[in-house]
Amino acid sequence: MTLTKSQIVDSIQEKTGFSRNHSVEVTETLLEIIKKTLASGDSVMISGFGKFTAKEKKARRGRNPATGEDMMLSARRVVTFVCSGKLREKINS
Repeated sequence: MTLTKSQIVDSIQEKTGFSRNHSVEVTETLLEIIKKTLASGDSVMISGFGKFTAKEKKARRGRNPATGEDMMLSARRVVTFVCSGKLREKINS
């Protein structure tokens, strides 16, 4: 099952006692901070959770899997995530 933004809002509301609107505002604000930080080229590190980093990928040759046709993939930025040791332990226990 995938955790959705709505479920995160519900969880914040339940654990903090905030109103639904305030919980939505908190969630949206946090996500906007993360987006703006990554867009500016900086990393986001959340202790005990992990690190989000925006990395540059160079243009490269690729292949359309449906047709097998060769094509050029343009240069782009991608977001990577590396989990912390604590998160890895929690997932694997």
